[in-house]
Amino acid sequence: MGINVQFRPMTIHDIDEVVQVERASFTSPWSRESFYNELMYNRYAKYIVMVYNGRIIGYGGMWLVIDEAHVTNVAVLPQFRGQKLGEALMRRLMDMARQHGAAMMTLEVRVSNHVAQSLYRKLGFRNGGIRKRYYPDNFEDALVMWVKLR
Repeated sequence: MGINVQFRPMTIHDIDEVVQVERASFTSPWSRESFYNELMYNRYAKYIVMVYNGRIIGYGGMWLVIDEAHVTNVAVLPQFRGQKLGEALMRRLMDMARQHGAAMMTLEVRVSNHVAQSLYRKLGFRNGGIRKRYYPDNFEDALVMWVKLR
């Protein structure tokens, strides 16, 4: 990692900055209300932010249910990509999941997103199946990937 970042739990005060990261990263971004509901009402949700010079430049989230972690979102601002920050964010999520007792972690990734798939494979994820027409913006399929955490 070329720059020094800090990680901390996401709070409702972070939502506006997180939405900026979300909009810069995805064609079907989550709304402000979606993040608010995740933080306030979803007891399974855990979200972290990645901060550089006081600014949120990335975030990640997951649902922890029994012994399984399901990654909901991982994003880094475009101008900070290519510096292994996404990898650092994923490793932090994986460590957090282990600390909460998760044995497995899963996620969905666009079948066309080979950069992300390569990162996930580097972290030990393996293909688990396809969710047909998963993404609402263009009905692209999602590749389901899994990794054992312990």
